[in-house]
Amino acid sequence: MGFGQWLGLLALLAALLLLWSLKDVLLVLFSAVVLALALNLPVRAMERHCDWRRPWALLVVLLGLSVVVLVSSVVLVPPFVKEFRELIEKLPQALNTLLALIDANYRAVILNIYGTDSDLPDSLAELFRTRTDVGAALERGLQGLLGLVGNLGGGVLKVVLALVLAVMLAAQPKPYQALAIRLAPSFYRRRLQVVLSHCDSALGNWMVGLLISSFCVAGLAGIGLAVLGVKPVVANALLAGLLNVIPNIGPTISTVFPASVALLDSPWRALAVVVLYLGIQNVESYLITPFVMHKQVKLLPGLALLSQFVFAVLLGPLGLLMALPLVVVLQVLVREVLIHDVMDHWLLGGAAGAAIAEEGPEG
Repeated sequence: MGFGQWLGLLALLAALLLLWSLKDVLLVLFSAVVLALALNLPVRAMERHCDWRRPWALLVVLLGLSVVVLVSSVVLVPPFVKEFRELIEKLPQALNTLLALIDANYRAVILNIYGTDSDLPDSLAELFRTRTDVGAALERGLQGLLGLVGNLGGGVLKVVLALVLAVMLAAQPKPYQALAIRLAPSFYRRRLQVVLSHCDSALGNWMVGLLISSFCVAGLAGIGLAVLGVKPVVANALLAGLLNVIPNIGPTISTVFPASVALLDSPWRALAVVVLYLGIQNVESYLITPFVMHKQVKLLPGLALLSQFVFAVLLGPLGLLMALPLVVVLQVLVREVLIHDVMDHWLLGGAAGAAIAEEGPEG
C-alpha cells in the first residue's frame, strides 16, 4: 500500500471513531427521522385527499395529537399509574406464592419417587426457606427501579430534541432529503434517491402495521382478562399494547404482571392467563401481522431478536426501542446497495469465471 492508501485508511478509521463517539446523537437523529415519517403518514394523506398545503396539514396533525395526549393524560394515565403501582406491590407476594407452589410440588415428586425428601438439595431448600427474603429483595429492586424515574433528565432531553427535530423534518422533508443525497458521489445520487424512497416505504408500512397490531393486542388482552376476572384490566391491557412495540421481549414482560396477580387467586387462573397471552401472541404473529404488514420488509424472528440484544447492549434502552426500525432500514440498504448495486455486478475473471459461464444457470 502506498502513502495515499494508508492516509485514506487512517482517514476512514478516524471517521468511524468519530461516528462511534457520536452514536448517541446519531441515534437521536434516527429516532427523529422515524417520528418524522410517522407524522408524514397522516400529513401526506391530508395533502392527497384534502388538497391541503403541508404546513396546514402538519399543524392539524400536531393539534390532533396534542388533544389525544391531553385527553389520555386526564382519562387514562391516572388509573393506569394507580393500577400499575398495585401490580408492582403485588409482585413480591406473587413470587412467594409461586415459590411455595414449586416447593410443595417438588417435594411431592421427590416423595413419590424416592420415598423421602432428604435428598432435596440444600441450595434449593434454602431458596424455599428464604422465599420471603427473595420477595422483599424483589420489592426493594422494583422500588429502586421506579425511583429512577426522577433521574431521567438526560432521557427527557433526548426525547424533546427528537420531537423538535421530527417536527422540523416533517415540515420540510425535501430539503433535508436533498442534502443527504448531495453527500453521495454524483454518479450515485439518482440511485440513492430510489434507495431512500424504499427505506421510507418500508418504515411507513412497518409503523402502520405496528400501530394496528398494538391496538389489536391491547383489545384482545383487555377482553380476555375481563372474561377471566383478572384485575386491573386497563393497566394490563395498556401494558400489553405498549410492550408489543418491543417484539419477543415486550410480550414476555407483559405476561408477568397479570399472571402474577392471577397466581395470588389460583394457580389455574395464572395458567389460564399465560395460555391467553400465548394465544394472543400467536394470533398477532400468524393472523394480524401478516394481514396488516404484507407490504413490510420481512424480518426473520432470529434476526429481530439478535438485533434487539445487540442494539440494547451497544446503545442502551433507546437502542432497544429503535432496534427494529434500524434493522428495517439496514435490510433495505443491504438488499439495494450491497447486494443489488455491488455484489450482483461483480464479475469473476480467470478460470473460475470461465467455469461458471460454461456451467450455465442450471449448474
